[in-house]
Amino acid sequence: MSAPVSDYPGERLGRPVSGPGSIARPGRRIAGLLIDYAAATIIATAFLGYDQFALPDEAGWRLFAPMMVFAALQIVFIPTLGGSPGHRILGMRLELQRGGWVGLWRPIVRTGLLVLVIPAVIWDADQRGIHDKVVGTVLVRS
Repeated sequence: MSAPVSDYPGERLGRPVSGPGSIARPGRRIAGLLIDYAAATIIATAFLGYDQFALPDEAGWRLFAPMMVFAALQIVFIPTLGGSPGHRILGMRLELQRGGWVGLWRPIVRTGLLVLVIPAVIWDADQRGIHDKVVGTVLVRS
C-alpha cells in the first residue's frame, strides 16, 4: 500500500491550506533565513571584528562569528518570540507539530541541525526539513 497523497503541504498535519497556521512556503522561509543571516553578519562585524577576507591563521574563530551569532539568535528568539527575527518579520512562527510552545531544548537541537545545512534542505511532502522533523516542529504562517 502506498501512503495517501495530500493535495497541499500540511494537509497530513491537519494544517489549513492558507492563512494563519498554514505551512510557511519556501520563498518566505528562505527570505527569513537571509534576514537572520544578514543580521548575524552585521552583529558579528560590529561586535566581534569579523573579517571575511582574512586568512584562517589571522582570523581564527572570527571566520565563524556570523554563524555563531546566527545560532545564538535562533536559540534565544525561537522559545521567547516563537520564531527568529526573520521569521517574525515575515509573519511566521515555529510551533510543535501538534501546536503549542516549542520549549527550550528543541531550538538548540533544531539550530544545530540547521547550521549543518543538509538537514534543512531535504524536505518532505509537507515542506518540513529534517531539522524540523527530528524535533517535531513546523514553521507556519502567523
